[in-house]
Amino acid sequence: MKKLLQINPVVKENTSTGKIMRALGELAMASGWESWIAYSRARDGVPPHSSRLMPVGNHFDLLLHFLATRLFDAHGLASRRATRRFVKQILELDPDIIHIHNIHGYFLNYKILASFLAGYGKPVVWTVHDCWLFTGHCYHYASAGCELWKSGCHNCPQKSAFPKSWLLDRSRRNWEDKKAAFSSIPTLSLVTVSEWMKEEISHSFLKDVPCRVIHNGIDLELFRPLPDADVREKLGIPTEVYYLAVASIWLPEKGIEDLEKAASILEADESLVVVGRLPSGKTLSEKIIRVERTTDAAMLVALYSMATALLNPTWQDNYPTVNLEAIACGTPVVTYRTGGSIESITPESGFVVEQGDVEGLVRCAHTAREQGEKVYAEACRAHALAHFSKTERFKDYIELYESLTTR
Repeated sequence: MKKLLQINPVVKENTSTGKIMRALGELAMASGWESWIAYSRARDGVPPHSSRLMPVGNHFDLLLHFLATRLFDAHGLASRRATRRFVKQILELDPDIIHIHNIHGYFLNYKILASFLAGYGKPVVWTVHDCWLFTGHCYHYASAGCELWKSGCHNCPQKSAFPKSWLLDRSRRNWEDKKAAFSSIPTLSLVTVSEWMKEEISHSFLKDVPCRVIHNGIDLELFRPLPDADVREKLGIPTEVYYLAVASIWLPEKGIEDLEKAASILEADESLVVVGRLPSGKTLSEKIIRVERTTDAAMLVALYSMATALLNPTWQDNYPTVNLEAIACGTPVVTYRTGGSIESITPESGFVVEQGDVEGLVRCAHTAREQGEKVYAEACRAHALAHFSKTERFKDYIELYESLTTR
């Protein structure tokens, strides 16, 4: 029986990568594979899992990695002991495919891992969920408008952003170290979840590595039109018409400031509902109805289904799942022309406006209101069924695994 080993710091299903790994593991097992997932032991609250779990490191390793990052800008260069032990576990397991999602997050030492993979000889698939793989520091550079990663990072404008460094700027050396490490793996294949990310990689030091696009998918049985008028009463939504915005954490680059501006110019009979956690100390205007991050899937589906439109004024994104979820629930999306956010949008399922055009955002929302649910609901659902099925999307991974292990 072939063995699949997925690697990611978190395994919980309230994260996008956690959901993806579970679904991939289940589909791999249904296809006759054995499924394993390696994750950071320091991440508490791991739920029961269908795949076999391989915890790596401990809280002490995470603390030392945190300090190395904050003091020396050495993210991904600590956790030496934990990574060496992990390499021994890989050798004992002897997987046929190693599928990496993320190794940043105070988790593994990329030099040690890459050195091992360079000589291991088995296929390595790496899904590029963000930009950390080919930058000297940041996990995303779009909102900063930085292109130093193309030729060699230095004087990083985001030194104080995740993974934050309090003191040193090691971005030039980090860029060189990553180039040497990741370019040394002859069996590496990259997967991006958007055409935008594939294009970005073509300008990076990984431009010669084989790369293909496999879009993320969602559970279309869960995310489907299920209107529930009671959701307005439960959440205190005072108007019949409301627009929705959803994020795990409303960091500035997700467009929270633009949402506040949009709320200020809505009509009197319209509301804006914002779902997700706010950064510490951040407050929103009274015109916005706040819903903390919810684990109640039925409530989220009802919110999507009842909304007139989803507003997604993101300033940097790869392929946001919230767009897919809204469209699958029959609700059009209005998004900025940002990264891969536009790739799930068609004229029948939403609108694209230029970054920073808050008035355009609201104008398109009003167009969705004027056109009415009948114009969009059926077309949105049809588009989702044709393109967003997680089963169909993840079958592409199984096909990739099979092709790489039969060469």
